[in-house]
Amino acid sequence: MLHMGIVVSLLNHKGGVGKTTSTINIGAAMVELGKRVLLIDLDPQANLTISLGIPRQKITIYEALRGEGDLTPYTHRPGLDVITSSLDLSGAEMELINEAGREYILRELLALLSDDYDYVFIDCPPSLGLLTLNALTSSRYVLIPLQTEFLAVQGLAKIKQVIDKVKFRLNKQLDMAGVIATMYDSRRVLNRDVVETIHKYFGDKVFKTYVRDNVALAEAPAQRKDIFEYSPKSPGAHDYMELSKEIDARIGSQTVAQQISPTAPAPEK
Repeated sequence: MLHMGIVVSLLNHKGGVGKTTSTINIGAAMVELGKRVLLIDLDPQANLTISLGIPRQKITIYEALRGEGDLTPYTHRPGLDVITSSLDLSGAEMELINEAGREYILRELLALLSDDYDYVFIDCPPSLGLLTLNALTSSRYVLIPLQTEFLAVQGLAKIKQVIDKVKFRLNKQLDMAGVIATMYDSRRVLNRDVVETIHKYFGDKVFKTYVRDNVALAEAPAQRKDIFEYSPKSPGAHDYMELSKEIDARIGSQTVAQQISPTAPAPEK
């Protein structure tokens, strides 16, 4: 059993790469694996909240960041809780700009909650502003979902730069857990080429499981369900289950080892 929930941000400043889909379905897969999971919708578009059909809550992430209440989890199903978002969040960056310690607001809020979960997954907005900074400052790890298309690769250096900067200035604990290839079709030469490029850039940080292009993954949000509720036998469910086992093996065991021996030296770069 973990002493404290492992906080993981899913980050890519390009939209449409499967970030929200990955946050929901990695979270749901972890529940299938017996974990207690909290999802945080930190995107003003509230796609995660909408995809799971959660009604408007009195205290969303927006109110919590503004100091109008504590983080209030909504139980979507047993083992899977959600901190919801709303369109109001789009104003948060401007409203919090003059707050002291504004990069640490989410971290302080999460400190009260994370012991209740094995994993906390944060769906970051598709931008690199204050909300994303709050996510990265709160996180132990970052996952980068990456659509296997040419343009998706272009922003990778920028994302890595941001992660490195946050690690240096704000959160020494932050590490990149890995890159998730999404919307993959092995028949497309372009998809295979892009995966090859990602491997050259990130090496063994790329997860072995690629999430295939699968219509059930697109249909599930329309039914307000995760892939395991909607179509547990689909390729999408299979891929997210295998990916989540990989993620758990890579970061779960590593973090437990560090918690048991906190004085262990950091691994060599």
